[in-house]
Amino acid sequence: MDIWMDAALIIALAVIIDFVIGEVPNAIHPLRWMGDILYWIDRHISRKNPTVTRLMGFLSYLFVLILFGGIAFLLSAAMKYYLGEVAWIIVTAILFKVTFAISSFRRHLRPIRKDLEKGNIENAASKLQMIVSRNTKGMDEGHIVSSCTETVSENYVDSVVSPTTYFGIFGLIGAIAFRCANLMDAMWGYLNDKYRHLGTFPARFDDVLGFVTSRISIIFITIGAFILKMDWRAVIPAALREHDKTPSPNSGWSMTAFAAALGISMEKKGVYVMGTGPMPTVKDMRRCCLLVELSSIIYIAAVALPLYMFCGIHIQGSIENLFIQLFEVLA
Repeated sequence: MDIWMDAALIIALAVIIDFVIGEVPNAIHPLRWMGDILYWIDRHISRKNPTVTRLMGFLSYLFVLILFGGIAFLLSAAMKYYLGEVAWIIVTAILFKVTFAISSFRRHLRPIRKDLEKGNIENAASKLQMIVSRNTKGMDEGHIVSSCTETVSENYVDSVVSPTTYFGIFGLIGAIAFRCANLMDAMWGYLNDKYRHLGTFPARFDDVLGFVTSRISIIFITIGAFILKMDWRAVIPAALREHDKTPSPNSGWSMTAFAAALGISMEKKGVYVMGTGPMPTVKDMRRCCLLVELSSIIYIAAVALPLYMFCGIHIQGSIENLFIQLFEVLA
């Protein structure tokens, strides 16, 4: 089969798995295992010397990248060598799927939306606590919905645009490298005494990896908004005007873009208010998920797929060949 066709099948199958099957159960999800390993490292690292602590943060990143990247390539190369092209395509698609998520936004928000539709504000706030880091107790409906739309719009870049971009450029190792940095930033990227030095490398590397992808994301939010007949003209001006309202140098781009497209305001009390419309309603949760899903599919088809066809699949194949040579030596 032509290598370009292989690339198209891998990406198409990964997207189908995302929408039809969804996420791997948390208990066996590789990101859960990665998180457990990082938690163990966190508890056993001495923080007496800031320079050594920063070095340990960098080495921890290399460790999880080599470990999980090695396992992924061991599996994909084994499929190619022992079972053939079809098995390799299926396993690569599954491994790629683990690094991104599109339909999970809707699944995570569904129980919150149902509580809000029934008027169970307290239950909705309690369930919201599972997907955001802020205190949700006592939130009103508008701020609950705002928190949902903020989370979805911010994670459009981290969960879709960035991992699929680096998969497109570098193959599996690119998507895994981004996912390692992003998870470590989520766990260690805090400016407090405990993580100020340990999280220095992953936090900064995550910012670097997201710099371009966060900015180009607004183009595809605009396209999605145009197709869905939302306020697409307001997207790019709003992103250029308000992107620096968030503490993160990257997250504000997609968040302000979504707020503009939906015609709403998003507010995190004491931190930022973005957008010029009213606070969002339950209906806006559905609209936000629909915009994410459509923008994601357009981005993957227009950017990630061509990149993978011309670049990523070749880099991935070169790394897999190293493992195949090892299999041949051991045979």
